[in-house]
Amino acid sequence: MKYLLLASAAATLSSAPAFAQDEPVGDPIIVLGEGLEDAPSVPAYSVIELDREQIVTTGSGTLEDTLNSVAGFQQFRRSDSRSSNPTAQGATLRALGGNASSRALVLLDGVPMVDPFFGYVPFNAIAPERLSSIRVTRGGGTGPFGAGALAGAIELTSADPQTLGLVSGQALVNDRGGTQTSATIAPSWDGGYAVASGRWDRGKGFYTTPEADRVPATARAAYDSWSASGRVVQQLGDNLEVQLRGLAFEDNRTLRFEGADSRIRGEDVSLRVVSRGPWQVDALAYAQWRNFSNVIISSTRFVRVLDQKDTPASGLGGKIEVRPPLGENHTLRLGVDYRRSEGDLFEDAYSSFSGNLTENRFAGGNNDDLGLFADYDWNYGPITLTGGLRADRYSINDGFYRAVEADGTVVTDDTFADRSDWEVTWRAGARLQMSRKLTLRTAAYSGFRLPTINELYRPFVVFPVVTQANAQLEPERLEGWEFGMDLAAADWMRLSATFFDNKVKNAIANVTLAENLRQRRNLDAIDAQGLELAASVDAGQFGFDGTLTFLSPEIEGTGPASVLDGNLPPQTPTFAASATASWEPAEGALLAATLRHVGKQFESDQETEPLPAATTVDLFAQVPLFGPLSAVARAENLLDEEIVTRNSGGDLDLGAPQTFWIGLRYGF
Repeated sequence: MKYLLLASAAATLSSAPAFAQDEPVGDPIIVLGEGLEDAPSVPAYSVIELDREQIVTTGSGTLEDTLNSVAGFQQFRRSDSRSSNPTAQGATLRALGGNASSRALVLLDGVPMVDPFFGYVPFNAIAPERLSSIRVTRGGGTGPFGAGALAGAIELTSADPQTLGLVSGQALVNDRGGTQTSATIAPSWDGGYAVASGRWDRGKGFYTTPEADRVPATARAAYDSWSASGRVVQQLGDNLEVQLRGLAFEDNRTLRFEGADSRIRGEDVSLRVVSRGPWQVDALAYAQWRNFSNVIISSTRFVRVLDQKDTPASGLGGKIEVRPPLGENHTLRLGVDYRRSEGDLFEDAYSSFSGNLTENRFAGGNNDDLGLFADYDWNYGPITLTGGLRADRYSINDGFYRAVEADGTVVTDDTFADRSDWEVTWRAGARLQMSRKLTLRTAAYSGFRLPTINELYRPFVVFPVVTQANAQLEPERLEGWEFGMDLAAADWMRLSATFFDNKVKNAIANVTLAENLRQRRNLDAIDAQGLELAASVDAGQFGFDGTLTFLSPEIEGTGPASVLDGNLPPQTPTFAASATASWEPAEGALLAATLRHVGKQFESDQETEPLPAATTVDLFAQVPLFGPLSAVARAENLLDEEIVTRNSGGDLDLGAPQTFWIGLRYGF
């Protein structure tokens, strides 16, 4: 079935952070390839939008680098998608705890991109140059986004031919011989268009291990990844539009030691139908297939101890949203969505002394979620009021864990009872236009996230610590509120400030039960307060975009987790900032510098293994040569700051060192 769907899709395909603005006056401009126009509720929440220029002018050219422009965006570790374990790439906002599973929902053209088994985001599969904009909504309130938007939502929108041009591409090389190449073709016709794009990143990487700790088995963080995508958009009549999208990718990496290789593969296909008639409809269906493999090498004997050889997983789902015609000042959004995640794990354990197979392990299950939602917005002059209610019926089914010794002796054979329940979440907000320059807004909300199949059923070992799975994990639930203001200080300057108070109840964490023994448990809560500031300047040739956040998160724990009470959540700083200054001296020319700072944080929730603060500087330059051809130069970590990304009992990993890139762009 998977290959039939993909073949059908392929055949069809072959034929500055900006603050939310007031709705435009007059008839809306319909842009093909997007969903329904924004609801009036958008500016009532804490929203930052990144435009095309910000997306394609980063120092590294990676999607997570772009998202780091939003202070408070957080992955499990500081490593990027070229030098981290793929399963550690969870996305979170608002200091709600570093987690390998995403607490923020990442959507590409409305489709959830989190892995069905592990919950990470395959960042290397989403090439930034394919995007036109990114909207980051911070804070809970799943509403029309779907379940999983616990800490917020990150909405990625694909670019159209008007943005991309008929042909575009780039080729760059760095000072370690790494390459980054991509190409796109985007023909258009009356009432429709197609976009086909490919990207290939490869390099021998850098040493993540400090020089003093390297051994003969130490390896560079080599990477080799590719992705290919295709999209067809066709207008049918005046109000109906059909969008078909396909994506395939593979990502190979090496982590720390020779032979410690990982690979993720994936295929996606989605169909979206948008009707912009009097009764507006946005209907979406998608299917995803993923696989992950990983070899773990002993850090003492440097031999294979675990082969996660096969982790097939799939995600199936869809959404239907309807907006009845209620008049100019009223927007009602009624809808239903569904997502099914299922996956299995097959792994082999080996003795670090003899090298012989010791155990075969199998685990898996499936999660289902059916959500019903209603959102209502009311505009009356300078006032916008919004509210929404969502009810989710979830089920956790067919869970199992089985371990068999090499001689066939069954060590463990557990099956877990099916369970299901309802979760009801809500959100409400208000926006008041005090004057032409000043807007006040406030919101309160709740949200929830199901535990992943990985968290429920898969134990793991980072020698000598064993971490047990927990099939009885409850969903995480967030409740919070915020108050903010947006100020147009001048025609060329916008400022924003938001204070928030968010609490995640039943937060999932690895809790220490005894020496060298942990288990995934639901904490009482992670409670986070913070102040988010943002500034945007557009003064002709000069621009500036900056975000800054002061954070005060802490764990609330009782029982075995009482020793964590009052501690910082793992991998969570209390201060983060990002600022980009740009200059466009001529058409097609751009110079930009980005300064980022991430405060001190801790590897674990016991605050015993610090990760020092880090400040980095990135540079970007684009100079037109002739026609649409430009020369490009980039610098990552210009000052060669040491970035500690992992600290396990003094065993450190480092992030990307100083790296220089040079190349050509066509049509950007």
